[in-house]
Amino acid sequence: MSKLSSRTTRALAFAALFAANAWTMPAAQAQPAGIARTDLQRHALSIAGREAVQVRVDIAPGVAFPNHTHPGEEIIYVLAGTLEYQVEGKPAATLRAGDVLFIPAGMIHSAKNVGNVTASELATYIVEEGKPLLTLAQ
Repeated sequence: MSKLSSRTTRALAFAALFAANAWTMPAAQAQPAGIARTDLQRHALSIAGREAVQVRVDIAPGVAFPNHTHPGEEIIYVLAGTLEYQVEGKPAATLRAGDVLFIPAGMIHSAKNVGNVTASELATYIVEEGKPLLTLAQ
């Protein structure tokens, strides 16, 4: 390999690494310690300007995800553990494995693991394309 192509390859690798880090950085900044989000799938819908996103969220015991919103609806299915959800204007709801919750678009909400094991949920979002999936509330 010539010096030029070796430099070009390194430059392209650096650019790709930088772009990947820049793309994932906002999600990492919004993710508190003790919370792991795993993106499972993302697809455009037949409804113009909307997409479906599925994410697995694992929350360590005692950890809370702070108040936030989504640019569309969120449908939650609890896979394991015990989670307490606080949705703006509603009483707190405690959900266990097998329970579900629907959160309307733009509604401020939070979740906390109130159990003694890691809690997991499958979150399905029907959201506007091109907008951040999650925005922390002020």
